[in-house]
Amino acid sequence: MNNTEVLETVNKIFKNVFNRENKFSIEEIKEKFAFDVKIPKMVYDSTTNEETWATSIHGNKFITLNNMEKKDQDTGWMLEKRNIDNLEELVSIWNSINLITTERVYDSTNVSKSDTIYRSENVYASNDIREGKNIVFCDGSGNCDYMLASQRSALCQYCIRTDDSGSCSNSYSVVCSSKINNCLFIQDCSDLYECIFCAHISSKKFCIGNMQFEEEEYYQIKELIIDWILSQ
Repeated sequence: MNNTEVLETVNKIFKNVFNRENKFSIEEIKEKFAFDVKIPKMVYDSTTNEETWATSIHGNKFITLNNMEKKDQDTGWMLEKRNIDNLEELVSIWNSINLITTERVYDSTNVSKSDTIYRSENVYASNDIREGKNIVFCDGSGNCDYMLASQRSALCQYCIRTDDSGSCSNSYSVVCSSKINNCLFIQDCSDLYECIFCAHISSKKFCIGNMQFEEEEYYQIKELIIDWILSQ
């Protein structure tokens, strides 16, 4: 994804979650919403010195998936057998071939600055995405669409900061919950519609702080909370 596509995707998410246009730059989005999300780091391909992106950085030698496959096709990775006089020599050989593969993208399209992406499209700066579409700054998701700064979630769409949750939509800051729709700040809940600052409840709507509100009053308070979120 290029920068224009990333901002277009984020704007669609904002419209569904906040009913507002996104006013933040990509870097501001990362700092404000994805500050604690594990996303790939920039490293350098040891064979070409080009920038690349890796989830695992426990090492100092890297190679892109494309360059690894190219070498495999051109010359292969096998070495001629030779005498090994000591362990140090063997370790030196190991170090020469032990390159961490980066930007592992499989059966996917329009993916950038990401690693371990499977059968997905339109993914930016994310890790461990499977069957996903329109994903930005996420770590671990399956069958999700239009997700921002979320982790370990599945079957969600149009969500921001949704962690360890499933079957959620149009929501912000949802943790360990399921079937959450049009909500803000939810912890350990299920089957909620239009609720804010709620925890450990199920099958409710128009609740704030685990208290029941009238619909009109609820939406008035929600607008104030959205203003607060976007002004921080």
